[in-house]
Amino acid sequence: MVKSRRKNNCKRGQTQGENKGQDKVRKIRASTRHGYTDEYLSPYGGLLPLVKLWDALKFEELFKKAFKEPGRQTEYGSLFFVKGLLVLLFIGFCRVHHFVYLDSDPFLLGILGVDHLPAVSTFWRYIQSLGQNQGLSLLRISAALRERAWKGLNRTYDRIHVDIDTTVETVYGLIQGAKKGHNPQHRGKKGLRPVLAFIAETKEYLAGNFRRGETISGQEVARFILSFKKLIPGCVRHVTIRADAEFYSWVAVKACLHRGYDFIISVKRTHPPFDPKGWYSVGREKDIQYNEFLFQPLGWERVCRFVAQRIPKEKKETSSGLVQCELFEDDLYKYRIFVTSLTIQPHKVIRSYDGRAGAENLIGEAKREGLAAIPTKKFQSNKAYFQIVMLSYNLWRYMVGFAHKQDQEQKTQNTIHVSRLKLLFLAAKIVSGGNRVRVLYSTHLSGKDRLDQLIINLDTIRKTPGILNSPLSWEYHCQPPMQNIFCMKKAA
Repeated sequence: MVKSRRKNNCKRGQTQGENKGQDKVRKIRASTRHGYTDEYLSPYGGLLPLVKLWDALKFEELFKKAFKEPGRQTEYGSLFFVKGLLVLLFIGFCRVHHFVYLDSDPFLLGILGVDHLPAVSTFWRYIQSLGQNQGLSLLRISAALRERAWKGLNRTYDRIHVDIDTTVETVYGLIQGAKKGHNPQHRGKKGLRPVLAFIAETKEYLAGNFRRGETISGQEVARFILSFKKLIPGCVRHVTIRADAEFYSWVAVKACLHRGYDFIISVKRTHPPFDPKGWYSVGREKDIQYNEFLFQPLGWERVCRFVAQRIPKEKKETSSGLVQCELFEDDLYKYRIFVTSLTIQPHKVIRSYDGRAGAENLIGEAKREGLAAIPTKKFQSNKAYFQIVMLSYNLWRYMVGFAHKQDQEQKTQNTIHVSRLKLLFLAAKIVSGGNRVRVLYSTHLSGKDRLDQLIINLDTIRKTPGILNSPLSWEYHCQPPMQNIFCMKKAA
């Protein structure tokens, strides 16, 4: 048989790449059938990085050393209950009763190492057995985790700003410690008034106290400030305390001076005699003026520096359309006065204080994460649960930090609610075989790169724990070389 070269020597074209956009659409209609599978599936695939985070920071070892066991002995142990409550809060369920929605989730059961969860009342009884000693233990554990997380994230802040504020929690029923006080949203209702301190640079919880529903006293503020020393990481050399007028008192200022902290505290019921010729303006805002003065209020032991900002008030018009004039010059302005230990110019001091506005958003976020949930009627038990909630809050901050480690310089950070949608609610399949358990995610996952980077960062610290003990910091792009060095040393 004779073949023609012109007809049979033509080369066929080869596919240069897969066209992923041409996949057949799987249409879902009303007639679509449903069924069940024996495989273990979970909507909370982001719990795997949480387990890796605990292992990287040596949470279990730290808990067994630092946690003070309550008087009530339990079959499961305190670590079981605290980890269960942390996972519950981490997922977004802020009440203990919400365990009924997770009693069959394979991820939660696998983390706790049980075939089924105990009754919800068991968790309630455990919380009621907690007290102030357990709350202080959890606060110390949170401080140790912060030290390790900062080393893992290469955070070496020389100066931090600590923002202090209180919030009101309206309660109903017979709750110990609830009193009628300043409650602008629910006037006349009983409430509790916890105090919280946040680190402005990292937006994480530093310290706090679950308080009765009354205005905080100066002595209590002083004790609260003095408690920061053992909670601040060792790399920090300078601390600036920022607080509103509720914390203004000499004992609070004295506590800051005793610890060597700088402070900017809003002033109330004090009117320093500012020099009329000392007012100055900055930039294009000619109407806004600043001033400073050294003044010793009555009952204070030393002279302190006061800075002020005055803003012109809007002129009032009468019914006839005429502008009403003020009798005194001070009535023409709205004043903001602060006492500070900083020596920078007054407008820079006030600009630094304005950064404290972010603390209100952090408190609101903490309340949505479970701070507003009061599990029991016992005041001391609620104090311990308060620290568990804030520990879960910090775990989310560390999780977001490791997920975006290469973008630590970014000024805007996602809220926990948004981060939960990106890092936690991931469909996962749990497969076991060959004495091993694997967690499989979809190849079509939109945040696959982000999840891979998070797990790589956590595994790097898990496999090279010397990073947390080494005084040398390590950058993100140096992780593979550092990992090889540590592995070579370990093999040798």
